[in-house]
Amino acid sequence: MPLAFMAIVVVPTLVSAIYFSFVASPRYVSEARFVVRSASQQQQPSSLGVVLQGVGLSPASLDNHAIQEYLVSADAARDLQAKVDLHHVFGRSEIDPISRLPGVFGDESFETLRKGLKRYITVGYDSTTGISTLRVQAFTAEDAVRINQVLLDSSEALVNRLNERSAADAVREAEATLREAQVRLHAAQTQLTDFRTRERFIDPAVIARESATLIGELSVQLAKLRAERSQIASTAPDSPRLSAIDSTIAAYQAQIDVEESKLAGRTNSLAPKLSTYETLMLEREFADKLVASATAALNSAQLEARRQQLYLDRIVNPNKPDKATEPKRLVTLLAIFSSFLLAYGIGMMIWRGVRESRIDE
Repeated sequence: MPLAFMAIVVVPTLVSAIYFSFVASPRYVSEARFVVRSASQQQQPSSLGVVLQGVGLSPASLDNHAIQEYLVSADAARDLQAKVDLHHVFGRSEIDPISRLPGVFGDESFETLRKGLKRYITVGYDSTTGISTLRVQAFTAEDAVRINQVLLDSSEALVNRLNERSAADAVREAEATLREAQVRLHAAQTQLTDFRTRERFIDPAVIARESATLIGELSVQLAKLRAERSQIASTAPDSPRLSAIDSTIAAYQAQIDVEESKLAGRTNSLAPKLSTYETLMLEREFADKLVASATAALNSAQLEARRQQLYLDRIVNPNKPDKATEPKRLVTLLAIFSSFLLAYGIGMMIWRGVRESRIDE
């Protein structure tokens, strides 16, 4: 047997066989399956959603990928370390040196621990079903289940934080608009109340209508008196009633002038007050409509925020394995042997090609 074959294929395979047969610590695997969805995903997708689905990026897959990124991130490792003593779980003395964290040449830093966790925590996603699979390996069944459960709980907490942030962003502007409208309505109502208090009447429009009605009635009576006087003057020019009628006509005319001056013509007349009142009423009505519109917008934003809320649904809870399934010793040894054998074959082909080129020279 060639020495190179022994060095490249046989010895590494033999060392690997010894390691996996007598040294490698058995690992227990706990699996959980979950899906991240929102209520809006039950409805017809938008045009953007159709485009995203066409390239394999549906909203559901984006939400799932966000959780997957979190599960292998430093934040997830910190959250996990806060609840599980990872140095004890993966660094016990009975674990073989290669599998033990932080490893043979590693240090006790958090970054080394985080990178080492990637060997034991994997997340997969099935694009056809939208289901993600969280797979946790540990050296006891209890540790595997516990780590899996803690990671799922942390993922649910992350989803809740995303929901709170999304809802806050969605309604913050609507709440600010509503507050501005309420301030404007309060200011308009205050100005209207001050005006009524200062002028000592509730509605000048009512007073104007009453004054106009009075002027109309006086004008009717005045017209009748003038008609009566004309009739008397034509039939009995020297009648003593004419002077009495003239006095009555003058009184009616004076009263009409007084009432008209109250409506318009003077600085303290009703016309400018009525104009100010109508302006204040218009401002209050406009502010009231703004408050109603802002309230409707806020309710709509809150409903939309609830409709867009994400939910992490557990399809399969973390299982507690009753036996160790990792490492797969035979499959791993076959893979190692095949890899080294392939490397040896490629190396021999290159070596022979180099020798033949030298001989030709």
